[in-house]
Amino acid sequence: MRLGVLGIDPRIAQVLTRAIARGDSIAIACDLHADDPAATAIAADVPRDESWEPLLDPGTCDAILVGGNHWNDRRADGVRALVQAGRTLLLSHPLVLSMLWAYELDMIRADSGARLIPLLPERLHPFIARLKARIEAGLAGAAVAGPIETITFERRLADRSRTAVLATLARDADLVRVLAGDPSRLSTLGGGDTESTWGTLAVGFSGPAQLPVRWQAGRGDPPGLRIALIHAAGSCSVDIPDDPRMPWTWTDGRDETALFDFGGLMLDRLAGAMPPSVIPPAAWPDAARAVELAETVPRSLARGRAIDLHQEEFSEIGTFRGTMASLGCGLVLAALLLLLLATLVGGVARAAGWPLGERLAAAWPQIVLVSLCIFLALQFLPLLVDAGKPSGRSRE
Repeated sequence: MRLGVLGIDPRIAQVLTRAIARGDSIAIACDLHADDPAATAIAADVPRDESWEPLLDPGTCDAILVGGNHWNDRRADGVRALVQAGRTLLLSHPLVLSMLWAYELDMIRADSGARLIPLLPERLHPFIARLKARIEAGLAGAAVAGPIETITFERRLADRSRTAVLATLARDADLVRVLAGDPSRLSTLGGGDTESTWGTLAVGFSGPAQLPVRWQAGRGDPPGLRIALIHAAGSCSVDIPDDPRMPWTWTDGRDETALFDFGGLMLDRLAGAMPPSVIPPAAWPDAARAVELAETVPRSLARGRAIDLHQEEFSEIGTFRGTMASLGCGLVLAALLLLLLATLVGGVARAAGWPLGERLAAAWPQIVLVSLCIFLALQFLPLLVDAGKPSGRSRE
């Protein structure tokens, strides 16, 4: 494959290193910063450009890797343009902690047919599939495991700033959804939006299975994530290091280790040659939902209470319906105000002997009727467009 690069970060650099090792080529690198350590993964003789425009040409490269270091509005505009052009993109996650931006890309993707692949490979490791099988067995009351008491996610971080914690949670939230289902409620433990709070942030998730899940940030070395399943018969855990060169560890009475070539796995997915897996690979709606969960945490901290999470479908037709609902409420209020104004103007006009004012005041029912007819006619707009087009697209 010929790969294009738009920005870079350590995880994208790992994918590029693996691509070069297996014989893929880097056709062009755009919007890189010379002082970025991750940029050393790209050879000096690779053509470079400060702009993203060359990536619009399908003849330039087969797929584009998008990194998050030095993220800016210009790169965000470039990603939108590339999605509109129908390109294939592998996007580091999270690029930006904005639910609206993520769902905006999803709506553009549904129209253009672009492939958006989030860099969320951890769910495809065999240890995650094994852990999920244990959870399902526990929920089913299997004697081998017994009832499940809780699932804990212990995240070890070197940088425990607000930005780093939320970005890490946006990645780990995908594993929460895979193992425990899509949460319906999120709660936090902390004393407000302070640096000390983010360093020891604890987040609780609850979902349709009523399975308690707790995610905890803390200091630790080496940086990584430990997922522990506590059940009546004991416990088992998976330790996931941040360093891709270190093996994963499965602990269940004895330790078992396995390396994870996530770079090669994501390249296979770009090429459409990924082997079948028990857990389906992450699609862009999964990444958008994970960003939404992470973005909810500051609101929960600020309010000091749990937040109910709604399963909303973000699409053009959904946006249209929401706009029409708001407009309908506005029309009702406007009709009431118009009635009061017409009554006032009519009374003043009759007292002052102003015939034109009386006629204007008497015309308020016709004005309201015409406005309502126009509003009702707008409801048929979706029938004039292909409202079913998004459902026929791939989730990527």
